[in-house]
Amino acid sequence: MPEMLTLEAFEEASEKVKEVTLETKLVESPYLSAATGNRMWLKPENMQRTGAYKLRGAYYKISKLSQEELDRGVITASAGNHAQGVAYAATHAGARSIVVMPTTTPLIKVERTKGYGAEVILYGDVFDDAKQRAVELAEEQGLTYIPPFNDTTVATGQGTIAMEIVQELPLVDTILVPVGGGGLACGVSTFAKLYNPKIRVVGVEPAGAASLTAALGAGHVVKLPSANTIADGTAVLEVGDKVFPYLQQNLDDVICVDDDELVVSFLDMVENHKMIVENSGLLTVAAAKHLPAEGKRVACILSGGNMDVITMSSVVQHGLIQRGRIFTVSVLLPDRPGMLVRVAGVIAEQSGNVIKLEHNQFVSTNRNAAVELRVTIEAYGEEHKAQIVGAIREAGFDPTLVQASL
Repeated sequence: MPEMLTLEAFEEASEKVKEVTLETKLVESPYLSAATGNRMWLKPENMQRTGAYKLRGAYYKISKLSQEELDRGVITASAGNHAQGVAYAATHAGARSIVVMPTTTPLIKVERTKGYGAEVILYGDVFDDAKQRAVELAEEQGLTYIPPFNDTTVATGQGTIAMEIVQELPLVDTILVPVGGGGLACGVSTFAKLYNPKIRVVGVEPAGAASLTAALGAGHVVKLPSANTIADGTAVLEVGDKVFPYLQQNLDDVICVDDDELVVSFLDMVENHKMIVENSGLLTVAAAKHLPAEGKRVACILSGGNMDVITMSSVVQHGLIQRGRIFTVSVLLPDRPGMLVRVAGVIAEQSGNVIKLEHNQFVSTNRNAAVELRVTIEAYGEEHKAQIVGAIREAGFDPTLVQASL
């Protein structure tokens, strides 16, 4: 293992990143505390400059470069938060920056990265293509490549989050940290164990991209055949080999969460804390419900909040459906006047709110026998949903739940 990260290095990094970061004070969550049986706090890095924690590691790494290296410039490959972190950090340090992004990168991310001062090159269909091109350009032009996670200096910068947590909450029992490539978890867990070995640090990764879980099981870094998760910021096929030894030594546990858990966690954050948190940043919120209810002090790191509006809309819709707050029933009715009004009346009596009606007269060749009415309804939750469906059935109809859509 390389020389361990030191408390002195974390202290230096903490002072250095204050030059570019915003103060993201812990937010206590009565809602999550009641839901989990523990005392819950949120570390809102989604409110950070550039919308994510990545600025910390990028800036600390760039701050360690020589003047000659700064004069030549820096380069990285990224389609997300790291791109914006490097661009902002380099501009603040007075260095030229190039960011190679896949051609499939959403335009808003490209424009934001340019807005922070980087030259953006679109290359390849996936991250691996962009990274290969960035490495080639680094060699050709003498640029310094800034890794997104597989670098101990970058990880030290990310670990400043843990230092801030213990400064505010010295008696924290558990820190939940998202895991993608492992840089954030490396920094956070290493500092926490140096500061107080009794602090439990639990990594959280998406079940569809559990590269750390696979590596821990094998005892060495392994590459997943694929990654399938809505947590795109942590959809990493292979945890970094330079940070993996620290993760092996300092993480107490790893929790995997399903995408469905992230969807409802998004609603929790929006409705109870009025915060937009991207899917990868929600990993720790979802994992909090996996912890035993022991009244422990738990800090969840919300790693970022950069989420496009279309994705946000889709997540909200699926979350409402999962919680039974939006559902669709199909009812076969005789094609006679007043039938639709009868069904609508039953729903109204149960305080259901009709969002959409679809009346299909061609479901059967015999219209007099049956036409289909599809009703999309808003309810308070699963119990209210069951109450409405039961009332429709008691009124003499035969409702069938079908795939809901808004």
